[in-house]
Amino acid sequence: MSVKPTDRTATRSIRTPGGLSLRLDVRSALVVVVLVVALCAMSVVLIGRGDFAMAPGDVVATLLGNGTAAQEFIVQDLRLPRILVGLLVGAALGVGGAVFQSISRNPLGSPDVIGFGQGATVGALSVIVLFQGGSAAVAGGAVVGGLLTGAAIYLLAWKRGVHGYRLVLIGIGVAAMLTAVNHYLITKASLVDATRAVLWMTGSLDGRDWAQVWPLLTVCAVLIPLALVYGRPLRMLEMGDDAAYALGVRVERTRLVLMGVAVLLVSVATAAAGPITFVALGAPQLARRLTRSPGPNLGPAAVMGALLLLVADWIATSALGDRQLPAGVVTGVLGGCYLLWLLVTERKAGRI
Repeated sequence: MSVKPTDRTATRSIRTPGGLSLRLDVRSALVVVVLVVALCAMSVVLIGRGDFAMAPGDVVATLLGNGTAAQEFIVQDLRLPRILVGLLVGAALGVGGAVFQSISRNPLGSPDVIGFGQGATVGALSVIVLFQGGSAAVAGGAVVGGLLTGAAIYLLAWKRGVHGYRLVLIGIGVAAMLTAVNHYLITKASLVDATRAVLWMTGSLDGRDWAQVWPLLTVCAVLIPLALVYGRPLRMLEMGDDAAYALGVRVERTRLVLMGVAVLLVSVATAAAGPITFVALGAPQLARRLTRSPGPNLGPAAVMGALLLLVADWIATSALGDRQLPAGVVTGVLGGCYLLWLLVTERKAGRI
């Protein structure tokens, strides 16, 4: 395999003996490596926190199978599933947010802004309030609610194709209506169901176990690589439909597949951890600013989303001492500040 530089600073072309060729953005690759290292360090720190504190060396030894029986139980059964759910939910939200922002060509085109998160919440609350369903039924309701909302927004936004600002505006309107539905469902619930519903709506990694890990891992293992395969057509869609058509992209088919992938990723992530805000909005933008690379930056967005959620969980478990906050509360506060900054920046740039 030979490596031939095509850009002195950022890009290299990799050509294999079989004739395959791909371009490697060196800065993006370095950013991903740094983020993965930070993600691993944060994971070790979080696994070591708790009533039974563990040093980072003991955590690593236990993960490698060299811990005591007590350490194996604490890590494998109690703490590792929570971290894995956080990693997978953050990655799913990061990729989903990057896809929607690229399709809409708008940094505000995030699933938690344009209604998909609210749709998943309606599905989950309907199961809790109307049917008193268990955790598996609630997760299924969230997935169904997210998918139905995605289909509705796509159809409402369709007018000889789906275009960015129309998708965002319709999504914001649908989000407002679904938020009202959520509030109505809570008012109709019993005290027990209302308490359960409000707790679920905050979004949290607390109490997550292997039952949430395996379905989430299966969905992410299928859909995230599929989104990466469509990375090149998605990059072309950012140039506009006419340019994408000229370059041979089947625009509506590509858009429909990518929206389906993103909606399902966001819905499954919401089903596993509740409606976690900010991650889908902020991760793609932060990743793009770090890589300084055009395009959706799906890989960096996935790693950034996972890191943001773990950092939020670390803040939630350490900010108030013994009292723990849901991770969704922390991401909501960070997301509100980031959204204000983003609106000011977009206004100064004359884009809104």
